[in-house]
Amino acid sequence: MSASELALTLTDAAAALRAGELTSTELVGAALARADALDEQLGVYVTRFDDCALERAEQADADFAAGVDRGPLQGIPIGVKDILAVSEGPTTANSLILDPAWGEGRDAIVVERLKAAGAVITGKLTTMEFAIGLPDPEKPFPFPRNPWNTDTWPGGSSSGTGAGVAAGLFLAGIGTDTGGSIRIPAAFCGVSGLMPTFGRVPNAGCAPLGYSLDHIGPLARSARDCGAMLGAFAGPDPRDPYAVDLPVPDFLAGLAGDGSLAGLRIGVDRANTLGGEHDDPATAAVFDAAVAQLSALGATVVELTIPHYAEVVAALMITMVSEAFAYHREDMRERWGDYCAATRSFVGAGALFSGADYVQAQRVRRVAQRALAETFADVDLIATPTAAQVSPSYDELKDRGTRGVMQSIHTSYWDAVGNPALVVPMGFNAGGLPLSLQLAARPFEEALLVRAGDAYQRTTDWHLRIPPLGLAEPLGAEPLGAEPLGLRPRVPSEELAQRARSSSAAIASA
Repeated sequence: MSASELALTLTDAAAALRAGELTSTELVGAALARADALDEQLGVYVTRFDDCALERAEQADADFAAGVDRGPLQGIPIGVKDILAVSEGPTTANSLILDPAWGEGRDAIVVERLKAAGAVITGKLTTMEFAIGLPDPEKPFPFPRNPWNTDTWPGGSSSGTGAGVAAGLFLAGIGTDTGGSIRIPAAFCGVSGLMPTFGRVPNAGCAPLGYSLDHIGPLARSARDCGAMLGAFAGPDPRDPYAVDLPVPDFLAGLAGDGSLAGLRIGVDRANTLGGEHDDPATAAVFDAAVAQLSALGATVVELTIPHYAEVVAALMITMVSEAFAYHREDMRERWGDYCAATRSFVGAGALFSGADYVQAQRVRRVAQRALAETFADVDLIATPTAAQVSPSYDELKDRGTRGVMQSIHTSYWDAVGNPALVVPMGFNAGGLPLSLQLAARPFEEALLVRAGDAYQRTTDWHLRIPPLGLAEPLGAEPLGAEPLGLRPRVPSEELAQRARSSSAAIASA
C-alpha cells in the first residue's frame, strides 16, 4: 500500500512542517479546497473561517521561519464543534433556540488553548441540536452524512467532526461526549477519538447538555494525534469549577519505544457488548482479531464483566435528560416548535423523571464507580467494541429510532462513571463500513490509552484508510456510485502525504 493511498495524520504533517517539506499555507489551502469540493455532499461545516484560517497559516509559517515553535498543533487545520464559542463567528448549537449573542466575541477555554498552540481554526462543525437527538431536515442547518456511505449517519453528536476528519477536510477536530458523542462518530467514520476523564478538560465556553457528564475531547486520525491534541488543551482553569487541578502529563512521551504492551493486563467484556439482535455479523470476528493483536503486542488478555452495566446505562439516560431539561425547561415551554423533533423527544423526557429518580441515578453511578475501581485493581485497560453495528442508514434510524440504535452502541457507561475511553478503527464489515475498538482506563490515565492505541496502530493501518470520496482511491469499501470529484488543491493531498511521510523529524521533540 503506497503512501498516496493512506491518510495524512496530524503528527505526519507536523513533522513535515518542521522539516520544511510542507507549509501551513499549503496544508490549510488543500484542506479548504477539499471542503469546497466535498462539503456540499457531507454537511460538515456550519460556518467556515477561510480568510482567518489562511491568515493564521501564514503566521504559523512566519513563526516557523523565525524559529518560533508553539508545539505539535502549530500550523495544523482543526475544526471545532458548533457548541463551543469561537470569536471568529457565531455559535448556534445547530439550533434556532440559542441566543445569537451567546459566546459572541469570545473563545471557549479549549479554543483559547488551541490558538495559543498555533492551531489554525478552519470553522464550526455540524452537531446534533445541543449535542442530542438527530438531524432535522425541517431546520436550516447542514444535514451531516458519512463519507464512507452518504446514505448513512456519521454518528452524533459530533457529526461534522467525525465526518470532516475522515474526509480530510481538516486533520483533527474538537468534539464533546455526554453519552458517546466523540466516540460514536469516530467509530462510524473510521477515525480515532478520545474522551478524557471528566474534569480533565475545562468545559467553560461550551453550551451544556449534562453538567455532570459533558466531556470535551479530540477526534483525529490516530491515537497519537489525539494525544497531541489533548496535551494542548487539557488542564484546570479557575473559570470552570468542574475542571480538576491535576498536572497534565506529556501524552506523547514514551511513544518512541518499540510499541510493546508487555506487562499490561487488558480485560475484555463480551457479555455486555456482543450477541445483540442488531449486531453486524462481522463485529465479533473483527473484535477478536483486534484483541489478538493486542495480545501479540505483549498484553495479557483476561475475560471479565463490567460491573452494573445495564444499571449504569439507565442511570446515564436519566441523568442526561434531567440535566438537559433543567437547562431547557423555560425555552421548551415557550418555543417548543423551534426545537428539532428528536431534541424535543429526548429533552422533554426529562420532565417525566422525579427528583428521587435523579438522586437514585447518582447513587447508581457512585456504586458503579466503586465497583469499577475494584475491577481496575486487576486490569489496566478494558476492551469492548465501540458499537456492535456499523453506521446505520437514515432509513434505519427512522425505523429504529436513536434509542434503538443506542442499544448496539457501548459508549454511555463510561460517561456515567467518568473514566477516560479511546476508540480506534479495527476493520470493516462486508459492506465496507468501519468497525471500532474501545479501550477504557482508570481516571486520568489517558496517557496509557494513547500508548496502547499507538501500539495497536503501529501494526495496523485501519485508521489511515480513506473513504471513497475525493482524490484518493477507496480503501476498505466500494465507491459510493459517483465518480471521484476533480479536486485540485494547491498541493494535492496524496503529495502532501508522501512529503510528510518522507520526514524523519520526531514530533515529540517539538
